[in-house]
Amino acid sequence: MLKGHRTWVFANKPAIIATAAVGGPFEANGRLAEDFDLLHEDLWLGEESYEKAHRVLMEEAAFQAMEKAGLEKENVQFLIAGDLINQMTPTSFAARTLGMPYLGVFGACSTSMEGLALSAFITNYGGADYILTGASSHNAAVEKQFRYPTEYGGQKPPTAQWTVTGAGVAIVSPKGDGPRVTAATIGRVVDMGLADPFNMGGAMAPAAVDTIEAHLRDMQIDASYYDLIVTGDLGRIGRQVSLDLLRQHGIDIDEERYQDCGLLIYRDGQPVLSGASGAACSAVVIYGHLLRRMRRGELKRILAVATGALLSPLSFQQNETIPCIAHAVAIEYGGEA
Repeated sequence: MLKGHRTWVFANKPAIIATAAVGGPFEANGRLAEDFDLLHEDLWLGEESYEKAHRVLMEEAAFQAMEKAGLEKENVQFLIAGDLINQMTPTSFAARTLGMPYLGVFGACSTSMEGLALSAFITNYGGADYILTGASSHNAAVEKQFRYPTEYGGQKPPTAQWTVTGAGVAIVSPKGDGPRVTAATIGRVVDMGLADPFNMGGAMAPAAVDTIEAHLRDMQIDASYYDLIVTGDLGRIGRQVSLDLLRQHGIDIDEERYQDCGLLIYRDGQPVLSGASGAACSAVVIYGHLLRRMRRGELKRILAVATGALLSPLSFQQNETIPCIAHAVAIEYGGEA
């Protein structure tokens, strides 16, 4: 059901029956290492290129989640997933391995919640029994495409962020045990004129605020309704900008209940500058860490707001500014969820 201008409310509350998170060596040294199902010792994953390693991350996460759910790939009606690399080849090639009917989606680093929103919509209305959805990124592959190869050793400003190597997926079903998807607010493109590819957090912050504000308005609730509102990868700078904007818009939000996946995943002292980023950032933190907290009863209601910068290397070279987007998904577990 559409509520307000851009929020879907799911009467049947589709369940997230299984999740999986896979990471690389940097994530293995991070704060959330114990919340990964599988961690790799190097970036190559036994492959001959970073892009092929990227594909493997998605395949491994998918098989881990299906094993937890007790499903074979033939049982899954649709795969809805994406990544940041040209034409989403890592995800598309993983879909070739998985052999599932495939809907590739691109929302940059907002892809994880874009996929979850679509999966919940489809399952809520009887369009599938099981959908596997997720997002992935690979530090070396993404750096090579959007900035400089890591071997180049280019210096970065303090506003830059570290791309997560990993994949996070969920299996969504109309019924079953697990956290429930209760609503989703679809973002709109917001461009405030920023053009610096090393300040993604600052560019994406207004889009996050726009979507959070729309969600609260459409649902006619206060921010305090949620135990946690978590953004995708705004980092330190973007989180502070978004907090300032929320307050300017009259939204009173408790800073302890307003977190960012890009600030949760790594330890203090890891050289991530402003924080983490990448399509896998929100995917592995939400599916690997936060939903485990929900299952332990530590959180009952969260609003996951994945943020994305919709630029490309070509658009940057043509002096375009950075259009951004954020998609929000409400997840509840326990109580009335």
